Amino acid sequence: MSGGRDVPILKTDRLLLRGAEASDFEASAAMWGDPAVVKHIGGQTRDRQDAWFTLCRMRGMWDVAGYGNWVVCEKSTGKFLGEVGLANFMRGLKPDISEFPEAGWAYATHAHGKGYATEALQAVLDWSDEALQAARIVCIIDTEHVASRRVAEKCGFRFVMMTEYRGNEVQLFERQMTGQKV
Repeated sequence: MSGGRDVPILKTDRLLLRGAEASDFEASAAMWGDPAVVKHIGGQTRDRQDAWFTLCRMRGMWDVAGYGNWVVCEKSTGKFLGEVGLANFMRGLKPDISEFPEAGWAYATHAHGKGYATEALQAVLDWSDEALQAARIVCIIDTEHVASRRVAEKCGFRFVMMTEYRGNEVQLFERQMTGQKV
């Protein structure tokens, strides 16, 4: 799927998922600059420029792939909680997963442990089931990231295999819409 696309607004009982805006930059940069947030997401904090590029990439993925990431906010207050969505990172993994949407999520430390990641990811997957009808969605998770593994499993992802990304072992998960496997 390709071509320009507006970012759909998704709502849950507690959350509002919307497209990234320039006004999200400070909160997003703080999140990506927090060592506790990135510990299991590559392990390297992002400087302000890289955080800005991430925010811009979130919007651009929609035009290129027809899907992308959302900013996750608390519905009642509008407070920035994190980011969630689908992307095609062209990672060069073995097996090659570039033909499948890849789920990903990251949350500010103040949002950890409250069920937001599961709630938001399920909203994204519900949207995907209707809008994309992707037969398979994948995600990779650091071997030590127990919380993200639980989020993935609660949302229907199942472990497929260990693989390597940038010299580190990661777990490859998939969520199938049919009986196919990677």
